Amino acid sequence: MRKTYYILGLFCASILAVSCSDDSVSEEFEEANGDVVQKLIKTVNLNSSENMEDEGMLEFSYTADGALSSVSNGEGSRDFLYDGDELVNVTGEEDVNLSIEKLYESPYDAFETGNVLEYDANGNPKIIEFFEEDYDWETDSYLSYVYTAEITYDEAQNPFFYTLEAGGIIDVLDGIQLNFSMSPQSSEIIKARMLFPVNNPSKIVYKNEDGEVEYTITASYVYDVDNYATSGVISSSSDREPDASYTVQFTYVE
Repeated sequence: MRKTYYILGLFCASILAVSCSDDSVSEEFEEANGDVVQKLIKTVNLNSSENMEDEGMLEFSYTADGALSSVSNGEGSRDFLYDGDELVNVTGEEDVNLSIEKLYESPYDAFETGNVLEYDANGNPKIIEFFEEDYDWETDSYLSYVYTAEITYDEAQNPFFYTLEAGGIIDVLDGIQLNFSMSPQSSEIIKARMLFPVNNPSKIVYKNEDGEVEYTITASYVYDVDNYATSGVISSSSDREPDASYTVQFTYVE
């Protein structure tokens, strides 16, 4: 299944393009969303009438204490190992992934490899710069081009936040000090911290180095009374390939 996600989503990149905010992920989430009811995701179900490869389901399992213990896609799982309350390792199938662009069926990896150029008022990545390779027939080689992703968000919380917190991920991100006097820290963790959205993305517009739109993804969600996404239709459009859409459904632990 192509739409499987790796919960950690930790990426390699430079530590130079840091956020100006000294707030932790938890603080930014609270400032952006207020007093949010805590909900843990039970399943994420993806369906497509156009492509069976776009279908799949993720199931999240928890311990009696509410800690995330595993994420399964029916073919494999990622297991979360703790020392007391601290996450120490994630083992299992690397194909069980969680990333925004896999959920949104994007052909790019801006949320994994990009550098944030601008944040919105809530601290979400608004403009991300990333490199895209394209084959050049004249030189018989791949050339790198600078692309951007422009992201807008619904006025709703990131539905994965408390699930990630239950997996120890938010504690890891909260421990990152984003300033130029930082002590040595993992660049992958720093990248994940920089790219973490506190709201739910509703549109991603990818542009090439000439500012021309290459690909657009639009997500239209239905929310419950607590402002958690329960279902949605995600659509994509591009000049290079046919338009496509699929549905996503979330269920939560009761």
